[in-house]
Amino acid sequence: VASNFLMTGPKAHLTYARSVQGGAQTGIDECKHQFAWDRWNCPDSATQLKGLKLATRETSFVHAISSAGVMYTLTRNCSLGDLDNCGCDVSMNGKIGGRGWLWGGCSDNVDFGERISKQFVDAQETGQDSRAAVNLHNNAAGRLAVRATMKRICRCHGMSESCSVQTCWTQLSDFREVGNYLKLKHAQAQKLDVDKKRMRAGNSAVNRGAFVDAFAGVAQTELLYLEDSPDYCRTNASMGLHGTEERECVQHGEGLTPWERRSCRRLCHECGLRVEERRTDVVSSCNCKFHWCCTVNCDDCSQVIVRHVCSRREGADGKGLRRRYRAHK
Repeated sequence: VASNFLMTGPKAHLTYARSVQGGAQTGIDECKHQFAWDRWNCPDSATQLKGLKLATRETSFVHAISSAGVMYTLTRNCSLGDLDNCGCDVSMNGKIGGRGWLWGGCSDNVDFGERISKQFVDAQETGQDSRAAVNLHNNAAGRLAVRATMKRICRCHGMSESCSVQTCWTQLSDFREVGNYLKLKHAQAQKLDVDKKRMRAGNSAVNRGAFVDAFAGVAQTELLYLEDSPDYCRTNASMGLHGTEERECVQHGEGLTPWERRSCRRLCHECGLRVEERRTDVVSSCNCKFHWCCTVNCDDCSQVIVRHVCSRREGADGKGLRRRYRAHK
């Protein structure tokens, strides 16, 4: 994804190439985090041409989070002074923002980030079909997610910090907030129904009319897709999907979310697989002591690492019960 942005972006903005590339990678890293315990776990194929040719609910997320990552990184680097001819957004400073507060300080320049991100990311969509229109819509939804998750930071002024007046500015949230926001949008994504008869029979004007009708009533913040998702339980080499066999899941542990606690059921049981407990003995250095001068003596400590993996039912005990074995590493 990142290399594609760099090749298709306007040459006048090559100075922003590093931010664009880093932002695209930030988006993909967040995608992998958000879907770590889902059947579709944002595999590398999802960000390559093979995966991006699809127009599924998951592809809509890839487009949105990548676009958001590029805008976010450009905005942040602009405010940090890392980019030429770019800095804080002070356009509102001194104006009344609300009761008891004024705009001031250094607001993150999201207008700049949005403008440059749009030029780089949207340049990839050269087609005139419904797929290109949906991709552009999802790119824009990703950029809107950055705006929707921004926060207002305020500082008090007045006698003895009475806070009679506040100065406020807007700031990017942590990118995890953008990822969480778009994960919810993925769950609520809408399937677009384009009139294919009009698309096949008409010229570009008729095509545009079909798009307008299909997009009517769809909020810009919502993710759209055209095709139902394939069965992510199963391997599909042509689509670059590996299925859930041999995927790791979690059953126990502190601080797990309900979604993580149900990962074994979702990845294994509901895909016709069983949960296999695998134990590995790992030997590492411990109890290290420094002796003058100049050696360090350590003990060898053994630790058992327990993993739970989705495994085929064939060859099990016939009831799909967990089988245990020990491996040495």
